[in-house]
Amino acid sequence: MDIRKIHHAAIICSDYKRSKQFYTEVLKLEILSETYRAERDSYKLDLRVGDRDQIELFSFPNAPARSNYPEAQGLRHLAFEVLDIEVAVQELEEQGVLVEQVRVDEGTGRRFTFFNDPDGLLLELYERA
Repeated sequence: MDIRKIHHAAIICSDYKRSKQFYTEVLKLEILSETYRAERDSYKLDLRVGDRDQIELFSFPNAPARSNYPEAQGLRHLAFEVLDIEVAVQELEEQGVLVEQVRVDEGTGRRFTFFNDPDGLLLELYERA
């Protein structure tokens, strides 16, 4: 096996229109493609993150809610690398997004913070070295 990188992360949202607006207008991710699958009554939105990474945003009718405890088993959070964390935090706050206080990673000395998407999924900003 020759794994080279993570191709994409997939997120299931509760309100497609609201989440699409958040990821494209607040986080400013580029839409690569958008598909409606009538047989599933489901949308799939492919988003570009940076110059090579992707997020797949799905909607499914009646999808069960996920426990939102960051220490529970499973995916803890999704982290985005940013050049300047202060600028990124300011842009999010100007859009009405609540952002935690910026902290410093004891292992790397890099600054980071957390915020939530419309469904409460924990997202992280991690400042590039």
